[in-house]
Amino acid sequence: MIYYMKKPILLVVLLLILAGLGWVGVFYYKNLRGVAPALFPPTDDITKTDNQTNSPASTTASVKPKPAVPGLRMPDGFSVSIFAKNLPGARVMVTDKDGNIWLSQISAGKISKLTVKDGNLIKQETILSGLKNPHGLAFDPDDSNVLYVAEETKISKINIDPTTGELARRSLSVVRDLPGGGNHYSRTIGFGPDGRLYVSIGSSCNVCHESDEHRASIWSLKKDGSDFREVAGGLRNSVFFVWNKNDGKMWATEMGRDLLGDDTPPDEVNIIDTNAKNILNFGWPNCYGHNIHDYAFDKNTYIRNPCMEPFELPSHIDIPAHSAPLGLAFVSSAYWPADYKNDLMVAYHGSWNRTVPTGYKVVRYDLDDAGNVLNVIDFIFGWINGKQATGRPVDIIFAPNGSMYISDDKAGVVYVVEYLR
Repeated sequence: MIYYMKKPILLVVLLLILAGLGWVGVFYYKNLRGVAPALFPPTDDITKTDNQTNSPASTTASVKPKPAVPGLRMPDGFSVSIFAKNLPGARVMVTDKDGNIWLSQISAGKISKLTVKDGNLIKQETILSGLKNPHGLAFDPDDSNVLYVAEETKISKINIDPTTGELARRSLSVVRDLPGGGNHYSRTIGFGPDGRLYVSIGSSCNVCHESDEHRASIWSLKKDGSDFREVAGGLRNSVFFVWNKNDGKMWATEMGRDLLGDDTPPDEVNIIDTNAKNILNFGWPNCYGHNIHDYAFDKNTYIRNPCMEPFELPSHIDIPAHSAPLGLAFVSSAYWPADYKNDLMVAYHGSWNRTVPTGYKVVRYDLDDAGNVLNVIDFIFGWINGKQATGRPVDIIFAPNGSMYISDDKAGVVYVVEYLR
């Protein structure tokens, strides 16, 4: 009798296991077939440069061309090369008053300094280590010897010896108890034209209603950490932001939610008026893109469209879903072609949950004087080949000498892009 009772129970358990495995298989097939480039180590060492340059114009250029980076392609007249390597988790870059690059390495828990002279790397050193997911860096606009550093749960500042360029001492934290944990733990900071410090704090989840008001938003504070106030919310994960000198407004990249398919929702670039009287709302988790309602998450019934101005603001630029836009920079170099002036460069870190991987490139947005997009051009591409990737671009900055630098947290390098004039 006991045997006959156990048999149907075992059958039910077996069916449940098979159903569970079937669900996992379907979920993987629908969402994770393209995870390999993001998850697995680089297939090739991108630092093993070619002997050839990657621009036909380089043979007659006044700038001496450097060896090309294998597989990377870009417009004629430009070159891209490895500037620094052995920098695992390379993320945010800032330059000091002498043109040196300070770099956060989030996965390595440290800050490195790249000493630059005449456009060449002459020294590479670890400045701070043992940090908890360090990401944002910003020099005090009124004191070039003070560097602010954002870790997962706090913002601190360090003092730099003006004579040696090394750390003099590390000060007390400016802000403590930022929310930690969850899906998004990078904290990016930057000083605005108003002299205030801004910090972005991503959501704890893919899509949810947050219990912590600090999540999924951008905040503003004074240098000493006081007057901490919200500027914009409804931003799932705005990891990077910069200011447009033309309009004085913040432009921020935004990563859309996952698990709505290959092409939905779009990633975004949003324009944030940091001088607005009210807190701006960009819609997450109920809305995305150009005021599109996320019916899959928000199933409430409304008497009005819940995604419309002035209650929720639309994106300025929609980017193909799962591209994972990170660093962005306006072309400020007087050494680059005139038609590039004030255009926007955006680093697409690359997808992890799209069946056919996308991103893994740097894209140029050709803008008119009002900031409207005239054209979208792949500026650097080739980090991915099918389901294999050699790197993932992260941050973009321009140096006074006209060079553009790009960090790569997968390959652990910093690239330099030069216009061969």
